[in-house]
This record gives sequence, structure tokens and C-alpha cells, in this order.
Amino acid sequence: MTWHEIAERCFQRRYSDFDVTVGVVVGAEGAVVIDTRASVAQGVRLRDDVRRLGVDDPVVVNTHGHFDHCFGNAAFAGERWGHTSVPDYMAHTARPMLAREFPGWAEKVETDLLLAPDHLVTDRAELDLGDRVVELRHFGRGHTDGDLVVWVPDARCAFTGDLIEQSGPPSYGGDSFPLEWPGTLAELLRAVDGVLVPGHGEPVDPEFAARQREEIDLVAHRVRETHAAGLDVEEALGSGDWPYPAEALREAVRRGHDHLDPSPGSG
Repeated sequence: MTWHEIAERCFQRRYSDFDVTVGVVVGAEGAVVIDTRASVAQGVRLRDDVRRLGVDDPVVVNTHGHFDHCFGNAAFAGERWGHTSVPDYMAHTARPMLAREFPGWAEKVETDLLLAPDHLVTDRAELDLGDRVVELRHFGRGHTDGDLVVWVPDARCAFTGDLIEQSGPPSYGGDSFPLEWPGTLAELLRAVDGVLVPGHGEPVDPEFAARQREEIDLVAHRVRETHAAGLDVEEALGSGDWPYPAEALREAVRRGHDHLDPSPGSG
């Protein structure tokens, strides 16, 4: 396991724990680390790995607020950037959601210090690394409401977080927006063109991302169709053709149906 330079001074490393992919962008006067892994201890190991690239005190960017992408923030002393929604999510939702989905890991990190981003992005921000600029872009809601893409224009390299998945189907969780995700990916693909680094898996090209956008669009279409037919989640998953296995789509159908016909507390 090592760093791979996937574009000029843009590095990617895939960690086996939660199969998370971390990025580093190096400039003449600074560097950016994209995501910090799933605990403070993992963040410390990442910090040591980043130093092997000659990088000290990097700026941290969280692509979103899920634990495997930001629970290592406290290992880094520099600025922390993220979407405006992430601090509230980390303060009130991250630990309860982790306890439901990974109770063993939740217990393991229950005393870890969680540091949310302290520099917040609504739509767009720029980080000046001396001889290059890194753009932080929010194209809309999809995997979460706070997905940030880190775009390095001079290298034509984008770190997409979990808006794109390579190691498995897209992750529709209890805070996803399945009906909006296709439009968000369409905006992303209109804005960037080059190597794309998912939050889980290996780098992909725009053609891969376009195919996945079509699949995610099909999910949204089927969610609307099954809602109009009055089907519940299991009935919906048992009807017609879906691009991914049923176990990967239950939250997509539930969330999509709720968004189309919201009930009190459906979110």
C-alpha cells in the first residue's frame, strides 16, 4: 500500500479499513489532504504517511461528514474545510448513525475528539497553494447534503468523495438524496474533465462516471415510478429492473418515496 501519483503532484492512497481512498494535492506553498479516515488513530497514521510525501501541516478538506472521511481530523493541526452542513451533522448525527451501522466501531471511537471543519463552503471556494489553485465545489445533494468535490484544474484531477463509487454500488444511506443525485453528477461532469478519484476505490475516467450517472438516474426514475404505483419498499425492489442489488437500494427507495410524499419526521 503506497501513494500513487495519478496526476501532476496529485496523489491517491487506498486504505483497507472501510476501503476508503484518501487524496493529497501538493503545491509550492502548501498541500491539501482530502479526507482523514475513520478515527484519530487512523488519522495519525495518515499524517505519518503524508509526511513521506514531504508534506507537513496540510490543509484538510472533508468531502462529507461520514465517519470514515472525517473522524481523523484531530490528527491534523491546520485548517479544516468542509460544506456548511458538516459541523451540525458531526455534532448531532454522526455518532448516532455510526452506532446504528457499525456499533463495534462506534464503541471503539467513542472517546475520540471530533473536530468539524472550521472553514465552511456553501457553493465554491479556492485554496491557493502558491503555484496552483485548488477549487472546492458543491454541485448539489446526492450521497449526502454536504458533498464537496476537490478540483485541481491545472492537473485535470478531481477528488469526488462518495458522489462516485468504484469499489461497489453507490452508497445510498439514511441521509442520501437519490432523486437529486443524478442532477448533481450531471453538474459535476459538466464542470470537470479528467481523472476522477472516488471516495472508495480506484481512479476512474469521465466515461465511467457518466455510466454511473445513468445508473443513478435509472434508480431515481424507478423510485418515482414505484411511488406513483403505490408500492412499498419491498414491493418496489421486487418489481422491474434495477441497476444494483436490492440490498444496496433499500434506503434509496425509502428516502426517495419519503421525499416524494413526505410525512412528519421523514427528513
